[in-house]
Amino acid sequence: AQVALRLILIGSSSWVIAAAWSATFTMTNNCGYTVWPGLLSGAGTAPLSTTGFALAQGASATVSAPASWSGRMWARTLCAEDAGGKFTCATGDCGSGALQCNGGGAAPPASLVEFTLDGSGGMDFFDVSLVDGYNLPMLVVPQGAAAATAAAACPAALKVTSAGAASSAVGGSAMACRSACEAFGSPEYCCSGAYGSPSTCRPSAYSQFFKSACPRAYSYAYDDSTSTFTCAAGTNYAITFCPSTTRDLHTLKSFFRTWQLTRFTAL
Repeated sequence: AQVALRLILIGSSSWVIAAAWSATFTMTNNCGYTVWPGLLSGAGTAPLSTTGFALAQGASATVSAPASWSGRMWARTLCAEDAGGKFTCATGDCGSGALQCNGGGAAPPASLVEFTLDGSGGMDFFDVSLVDGYNLPMLVVPQGAAAATAAAACPAALKVTSAGAASSAVGGSAMACRSACEAFGSPEYCCSGAYGSPSTCRPSAYSQFFKSACPRAYSYAYDDSTSTFTCAAGTNYAITFCPSTTRDLHTLKSFFRTWQLTRFTAL
């Protein structure tokens, strides 16, 4: 039987969606503006209790996930509802026309967090992906395990710009960064056609730019070896939008050292 969900308010800045699930994702908005997280469940996996919501500056929200869930999460920015009630976002829009994404994925460019819970060998697998470009920095810290991050840097040819006051809310005229695949559409950047395998699709100058800025994030389609992390099933995850470059990245380094020690001790 499906377990009913409960909505619990915690103070004025946090809320929790709770039930008998195998893992929780706690999202914190450290940006200087509201973001609208989007959530998409993978094919054949149970849906989450929400597929989209508003997260004010400084607020946190926890969403619980069922066993063996897989999917992705991201943040939408500069969202608004028009006179006709249609909800759209300047970056990360999921095309639903509503606050809830209802099965829609993020339009690139958007920073993505991807999870497979209780996968091969009873392990969770997760990564932060810049394959579809990015729109804001993100940090993932498993509670007691590894960490992955996406930070902000963008080659001029890939920048998505916006004029006017709205763009200043996200730090200036550059509001997102496209992937080279989206920007140029070439098979060598998209890992398609003759470049559709790990042996033929190699890192480009653009993906290497992202990799230099975010060493533990996916930078192109076959960037698996340094960008996918594992934890024991049942681990809970903290996801921070716009992490602090001091406190939160110190936490990332600390957890990564712990993960490395645990990994090689186990080997």
